[in-house]
Amino acid sequence: MTSTELKEKIKVLAKQVYKEKIKSDDAALAYDELTKFPELKAVIIDLLTSDFDKFLLSIDWVAPRPSTFRINLLNNQSFLLIFNERSWIAQVEGKKYYLLNLDEEERAAESISRILQYGAKTTEGTGAELEGADTSGTEISEPIEEPEEEL
Repeated sequence: MTSTELKEKIKVLAKQVYKEKIKSDDAALAYDELTKFPELKAVIIDLLTSDFDKFLLSIDWVAPRPSTFRINLLNNQSFLLIFNERSWIAQVEGKKYYLLNLDEEERAAESISRILQYGAKTTEGTGAELEGADTSGTEISEPIEEPEEEL
């Protein structure tokens, strides 16, 4: 590889990285917490990539000390990000992942991916119809009466 080829390759890669950075900065403007806490934005980008805006509904600042943030996803699921003295802690479905360790960060990203796959919550009574289940034999023609208690 010649020096001119290397320079061209570096230019192309630099443009790609710069484009992703601008995209994440623009997406962060919609969330006040990400502009106030730039470290939080870096953690969310690590867990959800620079396209995090496509998956987030809102970010709530839950507690001031330790700084705790509830990340609400579009499918009405959520997880917590807690700032510790040493690093960030992701609490996903009750399990804590210390994001200082790369393997735990990967497991946290997998857990977040799993809760993103759950889909949106359905309203009561419409879940079976949405999933295409056969509900024709489940209707009750007469209401069931409770037996009266003897005193």
